[in-house]
Amino acid sequence: VQLAESGGGLVQAGGSLRLSCAASGTTFGSYAMGWYRQAPGKGRELVTTIDSDGSRSRYYVDSVKGRFTISRNNAKNTLYLQMNSLKPEDTADYYCAAGRSRFAFTFWGRGTQVTVSS
Repeated sequence: VQLAESGGGLVQAGGSLRLSCAASGTTFGSYAMGWYRQAPGKGRELVTTIDSDGSRSRYYVDSVKGRFTISRNNAKNTLYLQMNSLKPEDTADYYCAAGRSRFAFTFWGRGTQVTVSS
């Protein structure tokens, strides 16, 4: 499975970004997906997950609930992360991940950088 993130960038606090993760080399619709992030000097944090067909409730870390939305389009082999009301503490490298279950990921993208200025 190859994963490629895009959509990162520099945004002011309160702004929005939409990240995308394009998958290739596999049947995308058979994998659970997630987004992780790693802020400068900190460990990797699980942000949100979605199951293979999006039918079950998504997981969100408390700090992003109500602001971030994960979604997927299996016909386009693409995962999304809509990020609204961004805060400086959301600044991080964001990675998408794929796995056979929502909390056990095996494949990772290379990440896209998100910087939120105050």
